[in-house]
Amino acid sequence: MPQYVEVHPDNPQQRLLKQAAEILHAGGIAAVPTDSSYALVCHLDDKAAAEKLRRIRGVDDKHHLTLLCRDLSELASYAKVDNKQYRLLKSATPGPFTFILEATKEVPRRVSHPSRRTIGLRVPEHVTLQQLLTVFGQPLLATTLIPPGETEPLNDPEEIRERFAGQIQAVVDAGACAMAPTTVVDLTKEPPEVVRQGRGDAALLGLG
Repeated sequence: MPQYVEVHPDNPQQRLLKQAAEILHAGGIAAVPTDSSYALVCHLDDKAAAEKLRRIRGVDDKHHLTLLCRDLSELASYAKVDNKQYRLLKSATPGPFTFILEATKEVPRRVSHPSRRTIGLRVPEHVTLQQLLTVFGQPLLATTLIPPGETEPLNDPEEIRERFAGQIQAVVDAGACAMAPTTVVDLTKEPPEVVRQGRGDAALLGLG
């Protein structure tokens, strides 16, 4: 069974987050809460873990995986952003938005879109995940935790632990999530295109 890391939702215990971070650094897959739904995450630079993440989720290499960043200072290493894009990003982060951006050479080809060389990035507004990212020390590669063949993400950490026993190595339980997908905005288009309207209000970004 995956290690079950139950933390306080408002003040997560650092020693428990360190346990989860150690599992991720060792190549493990973890289910973690976000400001939209639970997600599967792994180490960005671990090829085997990234491939396993796709298998568990049941998606191919054309499915955009997302980089979860602590703040915009990390983003510059992984995406090419001009001043106009940066202002828009700054107005929307942290929050329930995913932005599709042109990937830099720092992003392994296996995790960017194979034909477009783009990557999804976001800065989540979730206390536990923010602190886990701080403890982990770098962005995490993520995908929404939707079981293969289903359309809705799982939201019960205990159910996640049971259903993915033998496939993932840790579950971080900080309670239920919002159960609403992020709003996806493609910033490689001009003007920016709202690919999916979700929890984030695109109107706040001047987009409709």
